[in-house]
Amino acid sequence: MRPPAVVVGVGWVAGLAAIRSLGRAGVRVLAVDDRLSALGFRSRYAEARVAPTRAGPAFVDFLRTLGGGVVFPTHDDDLETIARARKDLELICPFPGWDVLEAIQDKRNQLAAAAEVGLAAPRTADEPTDAFGFPVLLKPSLPTAFRRRFGVKAFRCASLEELERRFEDAREFRPFVQEWIPGGDDSLWTVGSYLTVDGEELGLFTGRKLRQTPREIGTARVAEARLAPALADDALSLLRALRFHGISQVEFKHDARDGRYKLIEVNPRLWEWHGLAAACGVDFARIAYLDAVGERPDPVRVNGDGKRWAITFARGARPALQRPSYVDAMWARDDPKPALVHWARVVRP
Repeated sequence: MRPPAVVVGVGWVAGLAAIRSLGRAGVRVLAVDDRLSALGFRSRYAEARVAPTRAGPAFVDFLRTLGGGVVFPTHDDDLETIARARKDLELICPFPGWDVLEAIQDKRNQLAAAAEVGLAAPRTADEPTDAFGFPVLLKPSLPTAFRRRFGVKAFRCASLEELERRFEDAREFRPFVQEWIPGGDDSLWTVGSYLTVDGEELGLFTGRKLRQTPREIGTARVAEARLAPALADDALSLLRALRFHGISQVEFKHDARDGRYKLIEVNPRLWEWHGLAAACGVDFARIAYLDAVGERPDPVRVNGDGKRWAITFARGARPALQRPSYVDAMWARDDPKPALVHWARVVRP
């Protein structure tokens, strides 16, 4: 029998999309979260496994109780924990060990690798400066620990005074200053891919955000598939320079000032709107699972230029209805309960 899939972090749409992709492929899915309210637990394809915590040795001990399976972390903290402990777990990890991932998660190393392969990136500085004008971003080299402390990915600073104060707050996370590239949410482009251990490209998706929550620095609310083969080639060059294999999202921002696409970050895991890639024929969770169990599928690329994805209903915000037919992050005819639960939460006083 095939081993189960273990999806870790199923509170929101990334985990839910992975559960559905794997369940529809006939794979038994163990959904892991430490929150009873996790949206993925409501899926008909999920077998809920409630962890007492998702941090430290206690979480590793819990993962051991699951036995074998192909594991899919959807958050950086979980990815780090599993990658560090992989030798002590029976889980099959379709991603590199921490010896590779640690360098990839360091934002400074991402920028250095981009420079080596000739990719453009925003200008950066190691100390507070007004040389880039304002606003600027203060970003950590160590993003997972920074996000645990502050609850955000970066600080957007509007003055030198604010930048200096935030820089001191974040000093232990090796911060740096990065110029702010002007442009709306729709200037943020994604290359999603799956690379095998031996470097074969089995899945490739390109698209862009149309709207984020919150605006400018946030997570996708609306996104669309767009063909961008040259950008995909750039992302693959970067991933190979980083010695990465597995599922990843490489994000760029189009800079209208010079017409170049500039590296924002590499996320070495499933990202929030990978469900759109699956709807366009590039089902990353399924591809990774089959490769991990020795049933390598044929390579696929995005099919569905212009197809959209949206979190249609969100608490405290106007509906984000899109032109038909689009992918709703919650609703699925074969798995309606997560959407019904989510919509009830949206309208709850």
